[in-house]
Amino acid sequence: MPGEIAGFPRTTELEPAERAAFGQGATVRRGQGYTLRVTAVLAVHHRFLARCRPLDGGQGVPAVPAQRKARRAYENRVSPLTL
Repeated sequence: MPGEIAGFPRTTELEPAERAAFGQGATVRRGQGYTLRVTAVLAVHHRFLARCRPLDGGQGVPAVPAQRKARRAYENRVSPLTL
């Protein structure tokens, strides 16, 4: 999960499986930013993506280009995988 969006799901109420995945995540520095490596079942990753959807703009949340790009990159990594 790109660091640009890693903090966003934490601002909402997380389910126990999501909270555990974040708690066990490892932060990896990459260039100017970081990546949060989260090991979890695919359904948890899809829930993270659903929680990050407001980063695309709308719903009273301003759209930040870097966050939009990071969410799309995360979605492109997770979407091809099957449930």
